Amino acid sequence: MSIGQTLQPLVDLIFPPRCPLCGDGIGTQTGLCTPCWATLAVPGEPACTACCRPFGEPALEGATCAPCLKDPPKHAGIAAATLYNDSSRKLVLAFKHGSRLGLAPMMAGMILPKVRFVDEEWVVVPVPLHRWRLWKRGYNQAAELARHLARGTGGRLCVDALVRRKATPSLGGLGKLARRRALTGVIAIAAARAPQVGGKKVLLVDDVLTSGATSNACVSALRRAGAEKVVIACFARVLDEALDAT
Repeated sequence: MSIGQTLQPLVDLIFPPRCPLCGDGIGTQTGLCTPCWATLAVPGEPACTACCRPFGEPALEGATCAPCLKDPPKHAGIAAATLYNDSSRKLVLAFKHGSRLGLAPMMAGMILPKVRFVDEEWVVVPVPLHRWRLWKRGYNQAAELARHLARGTGGRLCVDALVRRKATPSLGGLGKLARRRALTGVIAIAAARAPQVGGKKVLLVDDVLTSGATSNACVSALRRAGAEKVVIACFARVLDEALDAT
């Protein structure tokens, strides 16, 4: 039994487990109450073979969604634990901006069933933060998720494989082209880590996948470094049309 497991009863006594969404008492420190679990939207099948976008109605097996037909992705799929809605947004904001690092095991645990194909042959890489933002926040939320996913899959964690060369403004409210321009030349492979990525299968980890501009920049950098393929893993994926169908 680990030290954490030994001390857990004491921790629960001092800090009774509470649902991070509604505040009701729960059985463990890393979970939600049953009603709040039900408010999360989990993407399912059928889904696009290229990007795993869930279809809102029955589709042919092996079908590809219209966005991927128009612009084939450079990645090899997206493994999302949830679709971005009010509940997942509250969890992400508490985790990212509220210093609720204790949410990382639960959030990564929800991603884990989607990435069971990952094993020790894979490299687990988080989306990077610029050093100033990392200094201000104190941690990289993507790296915290990546640590737990590497532990759960057996993949090799490489937290500093990617670097963000310069700080960028918030991408919220920007169009697809503007986001792409803002990220041009921003993300690159760390020279010292290139050998660890070349020829490897990579699981790229982030908390939220919005337009895909940041993850696409990361995928491009990893592929230029020789990565065999890159699968994106995230806790929440913004897909309003799929959310409406759900």
